[in-house]
Amino acid sequence: MTVAAILAGKGHEVVTVTADHSVAEALAVLADRRIGAVPVMADDGVAGVFSERDVILCLARDGAGALDRSVGEVMTAPAVTVTPHDRALAALSLMTRRRIRHLPVIDGGQLIGLVSIGDLVKYRIDKIEADATAMRDYIQQA
Repeated sequence: MTVAAILAGKGHEVVTVTADHSVAEALAVLADRRIGAVPVMADDGVAGVFSERDVILCLARDGAGALDRSVGEVMTAPAVTVTPHDRALAALSLMTRRRIRHLPVIDGGQLIGLVSIGDLVKYRIDKIEADATAMRDYIQQA
């Protein structure tokens, strides 16, 4: 299965912020939408990803003053991305190796979606369950 198939199931809507948003503004977006990360957009595409982890790191380093900093100062950059043609397992492996939980999906230089580790784990569980069902059906028919 490809990343495109996962997006087909979950949708292509992506909430974004720009690098000049304040950390407090971006946090409000995360809280309002109940999400853990947003791509940070720049003129030429995705400049980085702003996540809960970035918030924790900048708060630990700068205290409450971090809330007034710009997202561009604290985001994880450059963004690690995938294409819709990448295999889901390759994306999951990339997340594991890079210790990240969100991947912007880029097609032709344009942001077309975002997949999370939860999306990819759900795919794996669904695949394992489908394989188990097929095996049970095969055994019962034999």
